[in-house]
Amino acid sequence: MKLPKKILAVTAMASVLSLPGIHGTAQQSPDKTVTSGESIRPFKFHASDEALADLRRRVKAAHWPDRELVKDAAQGVQFATMQKLTNYWSTSYDWRKVEKRLNALPQFITKIDGVDIHFIHVRSKHPNALPVIITHGWPGSVIEQLKVIEPLTNPTAYGGSADDAFDVVIPSLPGHGFSGKPTELGWDPIRIAHAWIVLMDRLGYKRYIAQGGDWGNAVTEQMALLTPPGLIGIHTNMPATVPADIEKALHDGTQPPAGLDADERKAWDQLDDFYKHGLGYALEMINRPQTLYGLADSPVGLAAWMLDHDIRSYQLIARVFDGKSEGLTRDDILDNITFYWLTNTAVSSARLYWESKLAFFAPKNVPIPTAVSVFPDEIYAAPKSWTEKAYPHLIHYNRLPKGGHFAAWEQPQYFAEELRTAFRALRTPGKILF
Repeated sequence: MKLPKKILAVTAMASVLSLPGIHGTAQQSPDKTVTSGESIRPFKFHASDEALADLRRRVKAAHWPDRELVKDAAQGVQFATMQKLTNYWSTSYDWRKVEKRLNALPQFITKIDGVDIHFIHVRSKHPNALPVIITHGWPGSVIEQLKVIEPLTNPTAYGGSADDAFDVVIPSLPGHGFSGKPTELGWDPIRIAHAWIVLMDRLGYKRYIAQGGDWGNAVTEQMALLTPPGLIGIHTNMPATVPADIEKALHDGTQPPAGLDADERKAWDQLDDFYKHGLGYALEMINRPQTLYGLADSPVGLAAWMLDHDIRSYQLIARVFDGKSEGLTRDDILDNITFYWLTNTAVSSARLYWESKLAFFAPKNVPIPTAVSVFPDEIYAAPKSWTEKAYPHLIHYNRLPKGGHFAAWEQPQYFAEELRTAFRALRTPGKILF
């Protein structure tokens, strides 16, 4: 699909400006062909040398706590892992590499509902590409999806066919990355879903799919519940499938219900462990996000907070800094943390937890075709039995052999193959599956 003329007509003259709360400069070219409320401006970012020097200074000057008193991660992010991370961060890590990757992509800013929304928009060279809007979560960002852009837009170079091609739109959630920070209450997943629908319409897409994990799943499911005419299906790598009786038993601290099969019992065990040991960060952000001043003041504090999301992701990251070969690299991990630091979004991103009133893992009865990919090291691996009940129009369910919470980032090939497979049946306009 071609871009509308109003986007192609963007002037080549760029202005340089400072973004509030962001340590660097951005280039934006105002689009004179549309009203200011709907303009789409090309965007690039350059972190100042002073900001990067200040970051290294703060990392080197970290005020360290005592070492944990246990031999595992039971007390939290381990001292040895943080020492290895900060040593690499302050001596060898180079932000300019990922900044160059970002600035090589078509990036834009547009104002929706009073907030500037940043997004990456890469169109496939193949005709009839299916547009997809991919939404990150926390502590993710658009950096989480950089590895899947090429496999999705250029499938013939990655084991797919031209008929598998996607046009890819990757926005930054409000309060995250280069998007604006809301100055009023109410920016929950439902409001973000409305904004994403406006974005896809503004880009001229009349038929598209949506994808997400973590908060991205919450936003994607809310888009589906709003049933915009252009949204023909969704894909999630972190589905909301937990039955009400399971959720109640988990919260009451009782034994699992009788009759669970092997997959259901594994999901119970994963959720039970997460609710007992992994929710600390979320509870603080749900209740008191503004209290997290330390994350805005200390890059080491920010890094530790972001690493302590779920135990299997943390274990993978710890192995990376031990020198093991994993789906992520040291640079991958520090790209994302540095992105949060340079954009000063530790607290503004946390407010999404405070804003949302949704039951995160509860089924939402999504009324449109839904595809689900289950990665074994996700917070919980959704059983097919729960998934079929949660999504009445399930068109694809697959359990992958490897991968965790950051599926696109860690296992981009599996992720891209899942999207190709899941939506082949929906690519024919007018095709009705239900």
